[in-house]
Parts: sequence; structure tokens; C-alpha cells
Amino acid sequence: MSDHNNGVVAAPVDTTPKGTARQVALPAIPMLQTRYGVMLASPSVSALARSLSTYGEWVEQELDVLGALLEEGQTVLEYGAELGAHTLWLSQMVGVNGQVHVVEPRRFGHIALCSALALNHLRNVYPMHASLGDARRDVVLGATDEHPEEASQQTSLDMLALGQLHLIKVNQPGGLLPLLSGAEKILRDQQPLIYFRLSSADMATKEIAALKAQGYRCWSHLPYLYSTDNFNGSASNIFPGWVSQNVIAAHRDNSVDMAHLTEL
Repeated sequence: MSDHNNGVVAAPVDTTPKGTARQVALPAIPMLQTRYGVMLASPSVSALARSLSTYGEWVEQELDVLGALLEEGQTVLEYGAELGAHTLWLSQMVGVNGQVHVVEPRRFGHIALCSALALNHLRNVYPMHASLGDARRDVVLGATDEHPEEASQQTSLDMLALGQLHLIKVNQPGGLLPLLSGAEKILRDQQPLIYFRLSSADMATKEIAALKAQGYRCWSHLPYLYSTDNFNGSASNIFPGWVSQNVIAAHRDNSVDMAHLTEL
């Protein structure tokens, strides 16, 4: 019933029987089918988001190397979630008896990771919203093109008390040195493999020196961002000549074979 004198419209009567869930029209959420599972599409213009959207994968050649080093039942720590792009693969590699621990400093990055884990029903992945450093404290993360300035809780790798740890994969730019500052015990006791991306030339020198001081040998790995064998079968290379400058490190007591890579 309408009151034409004052423009008031009577509220519609809800005829839904009690105890019945009402259907609500929600906006469609864009999804991506990637090589290793379903992910929410990211509005970001980063290389990561563009690669996932165009190719359904992200720096696949990193995984080609790590796949030869991981076994079912092992434990991995990933620092920097990158939307879960490689987390999905790591989960498959270690299997139901293994564990993948993912530490993500950024709040939105942590939420995106948890979304990917829920969408793919992954029960062997343990997400944590934190930064890694030498001790537990409150820290402030500076603003970037993708994220605002925000507070985060810092902890150390040793404080996580993971027990067995076979691989540390550092995606977080500049994240290796802070991580190492709080990982003395686990590096000494577990001697995990370490795979990380370099940032600046000056930082790279310090990172490699810090690893060698812990008894590690280091090898260069230069994976291309584009693969002709990409999941979506795209022949368009939107990253011509782009490589990721990475390092894989193994303790000198580890007999891992890196003869196909250049030692640093």
C-alpha cells in the first residue's frame, strides 16, 4: 500500500517460512582455474596477478627445480604467500602426511591465501599472519603500490617450533636476512634447503654472505617468468626476457646435487 500524499511506501511483507534460508543475489566473484587449483582473481596489476590471469601459473620453472628436492611427508615453510600461487603446489608435493607453513606479513595477502586454501580444501597448510625477524614484537610495514602502511606482529622462525623443516622458500622481497636473524637454532639443527629471490645487488651480497657464514653453499637459479608450456596454452609472452634472479642454498653437509647450476 502507498501513501500518495507523503511519498511513503509500505515495507514488503516477508513471506519466507520461518527456518528457511532466504536466497540473496550476490555479485559474481571472478575466479581463476590455475594449474594447481582454483583461486580468486586479483585486481592487482602486479606481475604475479597478470601471470596467473594470463597463464594460470606463476614462475613455473621455480617449481621444476624444487620438485626434484621435495618428498612426500616433508615440512616446508613459505615466507610471503603470493596469493597461494605456489602454496597449492607445495601442498600437493608434501601430501597429506606433510605440512606447509605459510607466513604472510600483509593482512590482505593473508586473507587471499586463506581464501585459496578454503576453495581447494587444503588441510595440510597452516597460514599465519606475521612477519619474521629476530624476536617477537609489533612492527609497522611501510606502504607499497599494492598495500597501505599497516601494523603486523613479528615473530622468529625458531619461536614457531616447527620441529622438522626441510625447505624454506622466501618469496618476500628482502625477507631472507630478517628471517635468518631469528633462525639460528633451526638452521643448526635441521639444515633445511633455502630458496629465495634476490632483491638489490647490495642486498644479494649480504644475503649470500650470511648463508655462507651459516655453513651453506649457494647456487644461482634464473627461471623465466614465461613458459611456452603454460597451463592456459597462451603463446603470447607478456614478460619478454624477464627472469627471476634466485638462489638455492644447501648446507655443506647436505649431499644434494646442484651440478646443473652455477655456484656462487
